[in-house]
Amino acid sequence: MNWKPLALLLIPAALLASAPAAASSLLDYVGECVPFARAASGIQIYGDAWTWWDKAAGKYRRGYAPREGAVIVFARSPRLPLGHVAVISRVIDDRVVMVTHANWSRFDGERGHVEQDVTLTDVSEAGDWSAVRVWYRGSEGLGSTSYLVSGFIYGGREAAELTSRNPDYVAALIDVYAR
Repeated sequence: MNWKPLALLLIPAALLASAPAAASSLLDYVGECVPFARAASGIQIYGDAWTWWDKAAGKYRRGYAPREGAVIVFARSPRLPLGHVAVISRVIDDRVVMVTHANWSRFDGERGHVEQDVTLTDVSEAGDWSAVRVWYRGSEGLGSTSYLVSGFIYGGREAAELTSRNPDYVAALIDVYAR
C-alpha cells in the first residue's frame, strides 16, 4: 500500500491537534510550557520539559547555539523540578536572545500566560549557553537566578506569532549590559 497520500493527510491533522486547546492565537494560550513550545515550534516531543533533550536525540538536530525557532531546554533543578522549554523568537547578539514561552511570569497573580519576545541571556563562564538568566515580569528585569540549560533542539517549524513586528532590542540589551 502507498502510505504517502495518507501521511499527507495525517501530518496537518497532527499539527492542529498539537495546538494548545481553547486558544484562538498562540499568544492567548494559558497553560504549561510544553504544549505551548510544541505548538509554537512544531517539535513533536511529549513529556516533562527536562526530558526533551534526551528524547530529541536521533529525532531532531540538537546543539548549543540559539537559532530562531529552536527550543531551549532548561535542565531540571530545585526551582524547576519539571524543567522548562521556550522557543527562541529573536537572536539579538552572541549572548542575548528573545524567547516566547508560557508559564514563567505571573499575570495578575496567575501563571501560565504566554510572554512574547522575553529577554534571555547567556551567563555561562564559557559563553556556551549552558547557564542563562531570564527576564521576569515580577521584577521588571532579568531575574537573579541562573538556570542550567541542556541545549537547543532545532527543527519543526516556526509559528508566525512567535515574535512581534517590532521587538524592543534596546531594552533587551539594556536589561543585560546596563546592570
